[in-house]
This record gives sequence, structure tokens and C-alpha cells, in this order.
Amino acid sequence: MYSGLGLCAGARHYGNFLYRAQRFFSYEAFDRLNWRNMGRLKGTIERTEDSLSTKNNREVTVFITMWLPLLVVAALIFLYRWNRQRQTLQNLTDKYVLITGCDSGFGNLAAKQLDAKGLHILAACLTEKGAMDLKKKASSRLQTVILDVTDSQKVSAVAEWVANTLGNKGLWGLVNNAGFAFALAPNEWQRKEDFIMALNVNLLGTINMTLHLLPLLRQTGGRIVNVSSALGRLSCVGGGYCISKFGVEAFSDSLRRELDFFGIKVSIIEPGAFVTSMTDFELHKKNLRRLWEDLPIEVKENYGELYYQQYMQSMERLMGSASKRLHEVTDCMEHALTAIYPWTRYSPGLDSKLFFIPLSYLPTVVSDYVLRLFTPKSQ
Repeated sequence: MYSGLGLCAGARHYGNFLYRAQRFFSYEAFDRLNWRNMGRLKGTIERTEDSLSTKNNREVTVFITMWLPLLVVAALIFLYRWNRQRQTLQNLTDKYVLITGCDSGFGNLAAKQLDAKGLHILAACLTEKGAMDLKKKASSRLQTVILDVTDSQKVSAVAEWVANTLGNKGLWGLVNNAGFAFALAPNEWQRKEDFIMALNVNLLGTINMTLHLLPLLRQTGGRIVNVSSALGRLSCVGGGYCISKFGVEAFSDSLRRELDFFGIKVSIIEPGAFVTSMTDFELHKKNLRRLWEDLPIEVKENYGELYYQQYMQSMERLMGSASKRLHEVTDCMEHALTAIYPWTRYSPGLDSKLFFIPLSYLPTVVSDYVLRLFTPKSQ
């Protein structure tokens, strides 16, 4: 009996021993497996870190060998252009400049601004009142003359007056600023006479003034500054205005190449919309209403009243977006006249810089699509 009990107890102890041994060896195997997996994971991490380090080193190397030199070159170009731009002429008090369209707007401000710089300004105004008001706000150096640039006889008379005023000194600068903008409407709504007014003032007036004063400009190797428009680069409205400003661009380009031999520099100003008498919406509204009311019934029906109203609204938005910072334009005029290295083209105004001029460089199909988004739709 006792031996049976002892055998049972021995079997029980032997079973406990086997159970504990099995658990021990199982834990040990599990630990060995974990250490093996940890080793593999560690190797993977190390290889990944090495790969990332190699990739980062490669990116740094590419940046240093390729992009950094380009950034340095760009910075040097910027500094070079900035340095050239800031260099101005000496002895400005010896120079004479004729500016047209000085009754108001750009011409009026430019006359006062350049007069304050010490230049001798010959300000051509359309009206006596405009001339008198300008003289009250300028120094005694500034002289005024009455001029309608569409009248060839008056242009000849003013050219003779300038020559007599200067004697043998020669004319340093001519700013063709006089302009006419009340010709913005669909082409079909207008007549030949509507086109002629804009062409006579903006294009033919500029050409006539330049041709009469070229001999005086050649004496000094001076400057010609022609005021065009952002709409002289992108024709987005009907009528004679865009046509005339495109003509100013073409005339200026050919003139610049021809006169380079004589040392005469020709610059073009391409402003966006600015608050002047030419952005008076009420005057544009009056002109647009006149054209609409004069249309034949058939043409009115083709376009529809909705088109007329939409066109009026788009015109109001354009004029309402005009900038009041007129000095941006006159600063360009000043730089073109007084800088040692004037620019060929100036684009004052954010709408000119960021919309009209960039859009003019794009393919026609792209510019047409963009402009159609803002075009009124007929019924």
C-alpha cells in the first residue's frame, strides 16, 4: 500500500518536473525567436537608415552642384539689373522735355514731378484753363503751350516754338502722352468717325509730334517716351482705342531700331487702368448709350438688351478697378527720361503686370478662352 502511494507520489512529482521543463524550454525557444526577429528588424532599420542617408546626401549634392549655382547666378543678375536701374544722368537742370496732354492725369502729374527734379518742362495743354492751373502748381521754369495734337498746323507751330525756345540747346525728351479713350464698344456698333477720333489722337498725333521734333532730339541723342496701354498688347475690346495703341507699339518698335544709330532711346509705357479723366465711367456710359441708341433695330435684336446691359456692367467693373496710384506711371516716365539705361517697355499697374501682359504672351487659343470668360453673351 505504502509502495503504491509512493509510486503515485513519484509519478506526480515526475509529471510536475516534465511540465516545468516543457514550459522552460518553450519560453527559451520563444526568447530565441524574439531575439532572432529583433536582430532582423535591427538590420532592416540600419539598412533603411543607410538608404535614407545616401538619398539625402545625393539630394544635397544635386542641390549644391546644380541649384545653388543657378540661385547665385539669378542673384547676380538681379543685383546687376538693380544697379543699372538706379544709375541716373547728371546735370538734369540743363535738359528740356516736352510733354503732351498736361491738362490732367499722367501728363499733369509728370510735368510737376519732373519740374521738381529740376528739368525744364515744356507742357502742352489742350485748354487755357489746364495750362493756367498747371503753372500755378509748378516752378517758373515750367512753360506751357496750347496744343491739339490732331491739328497738323498747330503741331508745326509748337515745333517751331520749341526750337525758338531752346536755341541751339536741342530737346532732350519728348513724352507723347495725349490720349483719347472714349471709343470702347463693340466694333459693329461704331462708325468710321468713331474710329478716326481715337486713331487721330493716340496714333497719328504721336507720329506727327515725333516727326516734327526728331531734328531737335537728334541734337542731344535724347529720349522719346510713348504712352501706349496694356490694351496695346492684348486687344480685348472693340473700337479704335486698342487699334491705335497697337499702332503706337509698332511705331515705337520701328522708331527705336532706326534711331539707335543716333543714340536716341525710345521707351514705351503700357499702363493698366488708372483713375484719370479717361476712366470716368459716366462718360463711357454716355458714349455707349449713344452708340446703342443709334443702332438699327435689326442689330439691336441680334445682340439683345441683355448684351447691352452686361457690356455696361463689365465697363463699370473695369473703370471701378482703376488704380489711384498715378505716380506708378509717372515714375516710369521719369526713369525713361533720366536713367542712364532706360527700359524698352514699362508696365505700371498690377493688372498690366499680372494679367494683360502675361496673357498676351500665351497662345491665342488660351488668351481667347480667358477673355471669353469676361465677354458679354448675346441672347
